[in-house]
Amino acid sequence: MYGELVPLGGGDPIPLLKRNLLVGRRESCDIVLRFSNVSAHHCQLTVTAGYWYVRDLNSRNGVKVNGSRVTEKRIDPGDVVSIAKHKYELKYSPVELGAVGPPPPDVVDADVFKKSLLERAGLQAPKVRKMKTEEEQPGEARRYEVTDDRPGQLRGRNQPL
Repeated sequence: MYGELVPLGGGDPIPLLKRNLLVGRRESCDIVLRFSNVSAHHCQLTVTAGYWYVRDLNSRNGVKVNGSRVTEKRIDPGDVVSIAKHKYELKYSPVELGAVGPPPPDVVDADVFKKSLLERAGLQAPKVRKMKTEEEQPGEARRYEVTDDRPGQLRGRNQPL
C-alpha cells in the first residue's frame, strides 16, 4: 500500500494500491467517487520520487490542495486534497515510497502567462483560435468536399459544382 486518502468528516479510508491512480465517477477509474459533482475522469494521482502528485484532468469542479485550486501539484503527507467539494487527508510516508533528500520542487504551470486571470480561475471559457479561410492564407492545402450528387466529383469548399 502506498498510502491512503482519509475522508474528512468521516468515512472509510481509501487505500492507494498503485503508483498511478485515476480518480473519477466512472466505474473504470481506480478510485471511484460516486458523486454528481465529480467528473467522469476528475484527476490523476501519481507517485514520483517518493511523493504523491495530483493533476486535474480538466474537471468541471476542480482540485484543491490545502484550499488552493491547482492544475498539478505535489501533495505532502497530511495535506488536504479537495476533489470537487469532497475533502481528503493524504497519509503516506515519502521514505517508504523511495524519497531521498529534500522534497522536489513543485510543478509550475508552464503556460500560466498564456491564460487570462479569469480563464485560470475557471470563470471564462478558453479562447478558441479562429481558422483562417483560403482567402486569408493563399497557397495553403485546400480542403475538398465529396458530394453525393455526382459520384467521383470533388469540389473546392467555395466553388459550385
